Amino acid sequence: MDRTEKSELVAALHGQFEEAGLVVVTLNKGLTVAEMTDLRRRVRAAGAKFKVTKNRLTRLALADTKFEGLGNLFTGPTAIAYSVDPVAAAKAVVDFAKGNDKLAILGASLGSSMMDVDGVKALATLPSLDELRAKLVGMIQTPATRIAGILQAPGGQVARVLAAYAKKDEAA
Repeated sequence: MDRTEKSELVAALHGQFEEAGLVVVTLNKGLTVAEMTDLRRRVRAAGAKFKVTKNRLTRLALADTKFEGLGNLFTGPTAIAYSVDPVAAAKAVVDFAKGNDKLAILGASLGSSMMDVDGVKALATLPSLDELRAKLVGMIQTPATRIAGILQAPGGQVARVLAAYAKKDEAA
């Protein structure tokens, strides 16, 4: 990789860090190609990205971003998972790490807030942005359906009373 390619990579990473809401730093302890492919597929399905990068170039890309504090975690065979949704990347990486001990989470940064491994695991237990939106819509719709049911109930009761009187008159 020559200097221009390196500078382009650093600029591209810097732009991705500017857009990201969360960056998770992981340590690769010998993942096979199949395991890495599975991890990337899971992360992509969650709406996040996973990338193996050179440590020095990643530290350069982190400069002047809100994730600058992550620079000291880049030692050894590291990789990053990042997403705009603060929960997506954490959830995908933590779920994969539960079933595979070859991937270790070193830490993360949610904006300028640094998190350790326990913080990343706690973040992964939170519902995603889409799940929160669905719950909110459900909560908003529920009272409307209850109000409609309550408003229709008196009309239904009157109709049943009239039907009962009609049957009574027919029987007589």
